Amino acid sequence: MENCILKLNLLNKFILSGVLERKPQERVRCYKKALCFASEALQGRELQSSVVKLPPSFSVELLQLLSMAVSVFKMLGFFVGFSLIVGLVSSAKFDELFQPSWALDHFAYEGELLRLRLDNYSGAGFQSKSKYMFGKVTVQIKLVEGDSAGTVTAFYMSSEGPNHNEFDFEFLGNTTGEPYLVQTNVYVNGVGNKEQRLNLWFDPTKDFHSYSILWNQRQVVFLVDDTPIRLHTNMENKGIPFPKDQAMGVYSSIWNADDWATQGGRVKTEWSHAPFVASYKGFEIDACECPVSVAAADNAKKCSSSGEKRYWWDEPTLSELNTHQSHQLLWVKANHMVYDYCSDTARFPVTPLECLHHSHHH
Repeated sequence: MENCILKLNLLNKFILSGVLERKPQERVRCYKKALCFASEALQGRELQSSVVKLPPSFSVELLQLLSMAVSVFKMLGFFVGFSLIVGLVSSAKFDELFQPSWALDHFAYEGELLRLRLDNYSGAGFQSKSKYMFGKVTVQIKLVEGDSAGTVTAFYMSSEGPNHNEFDFEFLGNTTGEPYLVQTNVYVNGVGNKEQRLNLWFDPTKDFHSYSILWNQRQVVFLVDDTPIRLHTNMENKGIPFPKDQAMGVYSSIWNADDWATQGGRVKTEWSHAPFVASYKGFEIDACECPVSVAAADNAKKCSSSGEKRYWWDEPTLSELNTHQSHQLLWVKANHMVYDYCSDTARFPVTPLECLHHSHHH
């Protein structure tokens, strides 16, 4: 029990420093780490007796995260034995592929629709039951209508650990009538700082649109309604690391980020307009499933084409964008991109290496 309380105290310090002082983009990562800490600290019934001893500075949202942690990790442990076979998965049903990761009471199911709610108590999030390596993940989202300033809805793939890889869609809310911004980011071996922002050529709050991540050994492509909006090419031959050896989970969440999300944090969340609701449907994962019990190198091998075994994502036609897609990407960049880290000389006086090489492609 003492060990448990010690861990909770460490967790408390971590969250206070992480959520309140760290860079805003790190906030979700802090929550993820909180879950990991909590799973170590709170084994079994210890949760019930420990939660009452939590310092008052813990927010309601964090309490919900902590209370979810044990059941989530127990569930993961339970499923390990059943996922010994690497296979392809495709489905439109939420509960076949995903499970809530926090704030279950902020989920609403209506037939094929899932709605996640953000209010001044909590946001909500879900994650895939399995990890994957290479393939394509898609979800259809209808973003928060009306005044969504201060809110962020995220859809992303991520591996675990300090040197994790991550592909992010973050939808940054705005005041009524102002455009939603889409921020994308790529983390490789724990290093991010590759943000691009764009506005969309439609109102993403009026209807469902599909958001996809295509990932193979040659490229990562972010797509909106199958139009590429970002390309991250494998340039290992130039000494630039590429994410291809860590299995990744698929995640989505909605949360309050009014310290940075809207107009640099100047516009705050108007809680009188809560709840803020993001709607989801059309969940698809067409990818190589990776059992937890299999070593990373073996998963990478299993999920790569060899001999008779051919995966669709390894086909030569998918090793780069086709001419039409290249033109679409150029159109998006010319007409809709509002920020590109590659051209931010204030942040990067020396142009990042991958930007120099990417510019030659386009």
